[in-house]
Amino acid sequence: MVSVLVQQSMRYFVTAAKGTEGVLRDELREIGVRVLRADRGGVHFDGPPVTAWRVCLESRIGVRVYEVLCEGEVRDGNELYTLARDLPWERWLSPRHTLAVGASARDGFTSHTQFLSQRCKDAVVDRIRDRAGSRPSVDLRDPDLRLFLHLQRNHATLYRDLSGDSLHRRGYRTHSTEAPLKETLAAALLRLSGWDRRVALTDPMCGSGTIALEADQWARDMAPGLDRGFGFERHLDHGDVAAHTLGELRRELRGRVRDEGPVIFASDIDPRALAAAHENARNARSMVRFEEADVRLMTPRAFDGAVVTNPPYGERLDGGLAFYRVMARRLAAMAGHTLTVLAGSPEIEQALEGEQALRSVARPHQVFNGPIECRVLRYRVPNRLHGDDPVVPTDDHSDERAR
Repeated sequence: MVSVLVQQSMRYFVTAAKGTEGVLRDELREIGVRVLRADRGGVHFDGPPVTAWRVCLESRIGVRVYEVLCEGEVRDGNELYTLARDLPWERWLSPRHTLAVGASARDGFTSHTQFLSQRCKDAVVDRIRDRAGSRPSVDLRDPDLRLFLHLQRNHATLYRDLSGDSLHRRGYRTHSTEAPLKETLAAALLRLSGWDRRVALTDPMCGSGTIALEADQWARDMAPGLDRGFGFERHLDHGDVAAHTLGELRRELRGRVRDEGPVIFASDIDPRALAAAHENARNARSMVRFEEADVRLMTPRAFDGAVVTNPPYGERLDGGLAFYRVMARRLAAMAGHTLTVLAGSPEIEQALEGEQALRSVARPHQVFNGPIECRVLRYRVPNRLHGDDPVVPTDDHSDERAR
């Protein structure tokens, strides 16, 4: 059991890809976090610092964990400077540390985010210099302390970033394909799929393996942040007691990892993608079974199971609607399976909706893969023993309806 780090409860905000806020909220509640509310772009929660550290270690869907340092009404740059300068920055960094400040603005006294970042940075370094005789340096690439200012209708909220690198950087993906799916979005897709982490799971268009690897780690209760460091570990207030408490938390989470999980299959037609997937699986200590295969020749491997996949689209696609229609016919032959597809093109949904054997189980759910608007589509294929025998496609790659 993790010892309690006695400190005042703080407020935090965990960011997430647009459209995944709801499943992030559900995940945080499972972790044991006191969720305040889901909001645009993330979830608010509160608790002692160890709660925020747990989120950094355990959240599969969150992208960054921000701690609220201060907030207030500001009408110009001088008032913003005063608000920021009044904070006890000497608690978090010294002249030997580096920092970076980001900003966003909406309907405030200015939309110039670089100006906002500069005023906050000036307030921090001026206070440190006045008290220590020298000032910290700016490092935009790898700062010790990363700050973020959000200005909305002249209400300023200043955060410190506890994550460091984005939480999607688990540490296992050293090789990737073109436009890989981020680990955090893959984890959200798995949760949206309703997969129970017991039946077999298949990704027949796996690319560098992200969905399958995230499924394996989730099923075996392997915390995604176990093999990486976090920004808060570099802050001045993370002393010996905090380091000991974090060490206890890591040991607790390592003790929960299961040696076995459900069977997870992943395949792709591109041998280079499979090579990247195998390397990533070794880094992740994963038990996923990879093989080179064409989705257009896909057949069920288990009597019941789940398919979760991200079909190629845009520059990754060769074949257009004709490919999607053959893909859809193969997926419709997966008797007894649930299907979850991340559709980055309307043609994917068009092809799937054309298969009578597919039964929709949920309304399409909108998410964003970076700037790309996608729809999460969920279906089930009835089991033949229970009637509604799905159509079994032929083995050729053609589709007469696409001609």
